[in-house]
Amino acid sequence: MADQVLDAKGLNCPLPILKTKKALKGMSSGQVLQVMATDPGSIADMTAFCNQTGNELLSQSNEGDVYTFEIKVS
Repeated sequence: MADQVLDAKGLNCPLPILKTKKALKGMSSGQVLQVMATDPGSIADMTAFCNQTGNELLSQSNEGDVYTFEIKVS
C-alpha cells in the first residue's frame, strides 16, 4: 500500500520523473510512492531513475494507457 500517490497522467518526459523526484524528497526512508503516468517512455525512465537514485522500484504495471509504479524510498 502506497504512502503517497502521484498522478503524472498526461505529462510527457521529463515531467513525470521531475515530479517523482520532488515527491520523493518530501518522504521518509521506507515509505512507498505510487506514480501513475501515461507516457510510454516512463517505463524506461522510472527504471533508470531508481537505479541512479538508489530508490527501489517495487513494481510496475499497466492498465490500458496508464503505467503504475511503486517506488520505495531508500
